[in-house]
Amino acid sequence: MLRLQRLSGEQLNRYIPELARLRIQVFRDWPYLYDGDLDYEQTYLQTYIQSPDSVIVLAFDDDKVVGASTGIPLKYETDDVKQPFIDAGYDIDTVFYCGESVLISSYRGQGAGVAFFEHRENHAQQVGGFEYSCFCGVQRPDDHPRRPADYKALDSFWRKRGYEKHSELNTTFNWKELDEIEESPKPMTFWMKKL
Repeated sequence: MLRLQRLSGEQLNRYIPELARLRIQVFRDWPYLYDGDLDYEQTYLQTYIQSPDSVIVLAFDDDKVVGASTGIPLKYETDDVKQPFIDAGYDIDTVFYCGESVLISSYRGQGAGVAFFEHRENHAQQVGGFEYSCFCGVQRPDDHPRRPADYKALDSFWRKRGYEKHSELNTTFNWKELDEIEESPKPMTFWMKKL
């Protein structure tokens, strides 16, 4: 039975190394194919400790962290995340950004994915002032050579949570993919719902 816990700020410090390893492990799989770096990950995760009103939801099996989900007010995100919303005329102070959800594959199908969204949205509503919740996903071609034959996209799962894909809100993130020598840009598209 998974136990979920919502944490913010300095409470997260003790979990940073575990979270960094978890992100590298999960994002190595399709569709991200991320060739991760521990130093980068630990620096990246500091954003959630330092930013007001951010949250990380952890999933535990006993005392072992097996999943995590992040959220942060959009105004504290990087320019490549904020700019599509600014260009589209949104007030970024009213948007809460759900960064990522990572869960070791053997723990999937036990309700953690649903709970991750509920916890982040509840956190945003408790903080107050947010009209929208959003996240983004990588866009991969159907004929990508590393696409697993049995891969099932998460679009229907996200729609059941009330999110809709906004093709006009897109950006690129740079990361080093498996088999790449250096980072390259990856197309990302945002999904949103009204809170």
